[in-house]
Amino acid sequence: MKYLLQLLTVMSFGLTSLAQTSGKISGIIRDGGDQKVINAASVSLLKSKDSSLIKKDSSLIKIVVADSAGNFVFENVQEGSYFVKATSIGHNIAYSNIITISNENPISDVGVLQLLPLNKDLKEVVVNSKKPLIERKADRTIINVDASVTNTGSTVLEVLEKSPGVTVDKDGNISLKGKQGVIVMIDGKPSYMSGQDLANFLKSMPSSNLDQIELMTNPSAKYDAAGNSGIINLKTKKTKAAGFNGSLNLAYGQGIYSRTNNSLLLNYRKNKFNLFTTISANARTTSQDLYITRHFKNPDGSTSAIFEQTSYIKHKNQNYNAKVGLDYYASKNTTFGIVLTGYTTPEQTPTINTNYLKGSTGITDSIVVAESNEDMKWKNGAVNLNFRHQFDSTGTELTADIDYLNYHSNRSQYFNNYTYLPDWTPKDTDMITGELPSNINIYSAKADYTHPFKSGLKLEAGVKSSYVETDNNASYFNIINDQKEIDYDKTNRFTYKENINAAYINFSKEIKKWSFQAGLRMENTNYNGHQFGNAQHPELDSSFQKSYVDVFPTLYAGYNASEKNQFTFSIGRRINRPNYEDLNPFLFFLDKYTYAIGNPFLRPSYANVVEVSHTYKQFLTTTLNYSHTSDIFTQVFRPGTLNEFSSVISQGNYASSDQASLSVTAQIPVTKWWTSILYTEGDFVNFKGTVDGDYLNVSAGTFLINVNNQFTFGKGWSAELSGFYRTRGIDAQVIVDPLGQIDMGVQKKLLKDKASIKLNLKDPFKLYVEHGGINFHNTDATFRQYGDFQSVTLGFVYRFGKPIKGVQKRKTGGADEEQNRVKKVD
Repeated sequence: MKYLLQLLTVMSFGLTSLAQTSGKISGIIRDGGDQKVINAASVSLLKSKDSSLIKKDSSLIKIVVADSAGNFVFENVQEGSYFVKATSIGHNIAYSNIITISNENPISDVGVLQLLPLNKDLKEVVVNSKKPLIERKADRTIINVDASVTNTGSTVLEVLEKSPGVTVDKDGNISLKGKQGVIVMIDGKPSYMSGQDLANFLKSMPSSNLDQIELMTNPSAKYDAAGNSGIINLKTKKTKAAGFNGSLNLAYGQGIYSRTNNSLLLNYRKNKFNLFTTISANARTTSQDLYITRHFKNPDGSTSAIFEQTSYIKHKNQNYNAKVGLDYYASKNTTFGIVLTGYTTPEQTPTINTNYLKGSTGITDSIVVAESNEDMKWKNGAVNLNFRHQFDSTGTELTADIDYLNYHSNRSQYFNNYTYLPDWTPKDTDMITGELPSNINIYSAKADYTHPFKSGLKLEAGVKSSYVETDNNASYFNIINDQKEIDYDKTNRFTYKENINAAYINFSKEIKKWSFQAGLRMENTNYNGHQFGNAQHPELDSSFQKSYVDVFPTLYAGYNASEKNQFTFSIGRRINRPNYEDLNPFLFFLDKYTYAIGNPFLRPSYANVVEVSHTYKQFLTTTLNYSHTSDIFTQVFRPGTLNEFSSVISQGNYASSDQASLSVTAQIPVTKWWTSILYTEGDFVNFKGTVDGDYLNVSAGTFLINVNNQFTFGKGWSAELSGFYRTRGIDAQVIVDPLGQIDMGVQKKLLKDKASIKLNLKDPFKLYVEHGGINFHNTDATFRQYGDFQSVTLGFVYRFGKPIKGVQKRKTGGADEEQNRVKKVD
């Protein structure tokens, strides 16, 4: 800790020396008719070309949205002459007087801007200002969800799939800029799940709950260093006004099976108390058809055996999610809060596998039909206590969070394997059951301090400590003569404990056309694990422990070359820690011939990331990203030991990678009623390493194009036509063939824009079929999967209530990276 304090002190003195004068402009928005607060008015800062005149062609500097009390502020304003423009639906535009920022006058308050109501006799109101769909900042890209009129009625996952640089594969794994290892957070807190479970949760969450999506490929030191490819932060809508208000979201979808998507958001504010809740209840049934072929080779390359599998998998789950919270405004500057959340999802996965076991000539030797089912119930509960205090109006602030989270799952597996001769004459039967309970506790505490200086320099600093304990049991039984006999070869228990302590410091500053941000985060990690033996295998009892310290620097620079051209540069270091379940050494069966096993000796991987970006006229952005990742742990396939046709899936630190991507984003206003958003990305990746003695050196390039067309018609009608196409790509051993999809939808606003109804068609042309190959250890495998991806969805959203007064924003919790590593195995 002594060395950390010394390093932070040196950084503080070094960066403070860069300080030069930059200013701040603030003010308040009011309704000029009844003096009520106008919620979420759009406020623009424009640079005046004449120090005494307000002109419509003046250059736009920044756009902000007034807070729930009508306040707005522009920070780090360079020297010069400016004016402020305020707009809001149903009101005339208001302008401030000319403001001059200089060394002698760095801070200016424009006072109260009165937005006068438009003449109520007007039949039509044309609003000329709205939030842009995509905003670029030095360390992140922001997607304003409500800026896309067709997002209403869609799910969060559907919005993510359309976001620039984000891809979602068949298993629900989310990638950013072509790289997995992304951390998904909701209001700075994790999404509780990963893989298919995270995808199901995001499918059940209406996009109307979201305000913004933040994409951070190289997050600042303020955030946990976890996530090789960065962070996706889903910011939900906060209460912006008092009184009683809320929204109801209903959706019904039909593919091969039906699915529902329903939620209710409520908020009530009176005096110093604010009570809020979100409740959702959803049901979803989907199916998969999976075809796998494995050709086993002799050392000379000739075929020794062939395995063919046809699987029909059905997923049936319900999702019940509840959040309730209370804010207490002790004073104008101090807020205390508590948030309780809970989530449960009962799930069943019946599966039928038909396996054809063939000799070297391709003639069937035997047939195995495996009927299996998995019953699982995943529950979590969390408590967050939060505190916020603003010391003054300049933005000096202290926040703190204490979190406790518990995750518990009960998983039961049943496998009935029926073996037949080639003519389908019954041969024998074997049955296996498994009980796999798991319990995870997470404790976290953090504090963050922000202090803007008069010179324009901004300091951020904070500390965080977390403690995690997991307890996993696996009990497998063979069913013999209707009696359960424990299988000690597969039965085990594993416990894991981890403590991470972190501290960070971050500085930001604007100097004329330049903006800088530099930060340093130090994390101390301590963990230990214990694998227990059993009655027949006491030799399995073993334990391990390790402690290490890592430093994660970040640096950002921005240059506004002109009104048309802006450049940004960032460099940073990231870490990707294994999910807790991936450390579990148990066997987890997918079927008799495919199983997974954890690795308690997984090491974290590290990535060095460099990114350069150029924006032209605020509509065209070109980004070059490069990363080198060492000690990659990835999913690999190896020959299994249970039988000659089996394969095992495991994690290991097998390789390093170099990856480069070039992306272009363009928002093209084709006509007044048609906007096209084009995203293209080219990736090149090279993996080098060793898997079970086999040298791995594979490279590939992938091209992705994503087009989103938004159409806005009269009388509340709007529509969307979007799609993507991705060329062939690789992920370590796995080769994925080209993939594409087209979606379309139409929306109609109702009840004076308080409600909307949307009809959405997903993949109506059945283009989304995932197929590819895997080559490992004298085995060539291919796969082809058809999922229940095609669907038609009808959604309805209704917003109600009458807000009467603004409130402060709520603070969210701090157990972010720890929660994101909680994983359910599918």
